[in-house]
Amino acid sequence: MTIQWYPGHMTKAKRMMQENIKLIDIVIELLDARTPLSSKNPDIDELAKNKFRLILLNKADIADPVRTSAWEKYFKDKGFFVVCLDSRKNSGMKVITDTVKEACKEKLERDKKRGIIGRPIRAMVVGIPNVGKSTFINSYAKKAVTKVGNKPGVTKGKQWIRIDKNIELLDTPGILWPKIDDENTGFNLAFIGSINDDILNKSELAIKFIDFLKNNYCNNLIERYNINVDDESHKILSDIAIIRKCLKKGEEPDIDKAANILFEDFRSGKLGRISLETP
Repeated sequence: MTIQWYPGHMTKAKRMMQENIKLIDIVIELLDARTPLSSKNPDIDELAKNKFRLILLNKADIADPVRTSAWEKYFKDKGFFVVCLDSRKNSGMKVITDTVKEACKEKLERDKKRGIIGRPIRAMVVGIPNVGKSTFINSYAKKAVTKVGNKPGVTKGKQWIRIDKNIELLDTPGILWPKIDDENTGFNLAFIGSINDDILNKSELAIKFIDFLKNNYCNNLIERYNINVDDESHKILSDIAIIRKCLKKGEEPDIDKAANILFEDFRSGKLGRISLETP
């Protein structure tokens, strides 16, 4: 299965970001803590060069905590400011402002020397689709200022949001990059819901995901579905269908429905704390 998705609005969004980057002091990049490398758009590094950088490892509450700690160190060692958070529960929000100010300390001191007092820090919030940008902004702003959805492509245009007198955010649409060269990256993006589900073969994808779980988190499968993880992955998917009563006429297992259940359980955290890659 080859996974590629780069609809036209992403080209337009990237152009808009390039036009607005000159207004920006710091780029806040949201990554999915379960797969930080795969969810890191390589185009952002080019866009954000010469800008202060903050990485938010979002959805850390449903990622493997040991692997998340390793990723936090990995990005800090590369010179990024890093915060782990669960933006749905406001977890980790209180440190964001302090970290932004620390990252932009040079800019603030420069402004002070020039006699510029009270000019807010301008931050561009970026990330791939479905990584939680809108949820983060709403939590950070303490009000619903952006539209939220659990599928990619909800945010279509730019929007300025005033957090307080010190910080303004520019919300941007989630964008991928034109060609996903690495096969595992494509699968990881599909697993977390950053690729439009409608273009994917979900049952084939689910079998690939079960292969990964068997090798890395087999206990999560056992605890959630009470199944035999020694079986072939397609048999496990069929067993999930039977256990969850996803049956077609003639009591035949509906593996497409079972695939949807598996991914809903993973994406919501019901399958446990799982990370797809390590540094």
